[in-house]
Amino acid sequence: MLDEIDQAIISYLQYDGRAPFTQIAEYLNISEGAVRRRVKNLMDSGMMQVVAIVEPHSLGLDEGVLIGINVRANMTEEVADSVAKLPEVSYLFQAAGEFDLFAEVFCKDRNHFVSFLNTKLQKVPGIERTQSFLILKMHKLSYRWGDAPSPEFLQTQPPDNGNET
Repeated sequence: MLDEIDQAIISYLQYDGRAPFTQIAEYLNISEGAVRRRVKNLMDSGMMQVVAIVEPHSLGLDEGVLIGINVRANMTEEVADSVAKLPEVSYLFQAAGEFDLFAEVFCKDRNHFVSFLNTKLQKVPGIERTQSFLILKMHKLSYRWGDAPSPEFLQTQPPDNGNET
């Protein structure tokens, strides 16, 4: 379970994943060593990772699609494992409702998407049906979870933490 200091460190890093530990420590009024130790523990435990996130269009991936996937009974895990390995798939989750799985896919263009659909996705054993939803316009792309404060908040109001060192 994350405590308030871990949550504050994560919130800070969600806005600036390259923030120096000294800056985070100053904001939280704790030692730089405490920040370094907590970040290491969060990363070693798999609770957090720090990665570069690139807007897909800047990489020439101009065709974004959500795909609903219906899977043959008792094959969801096998299909999910196969679909997750496809490089065009950026996000894959199991859902309740009309579709068993949803995949977010980014391709270079419409031709690349058609090729992906026909030669890769629909050839995965266990897939019974797919339905594609073209992403016409991205209104928000964020990987901030929870109640991450805004950068302005980070500059003004550190949480009360009892001065951990």
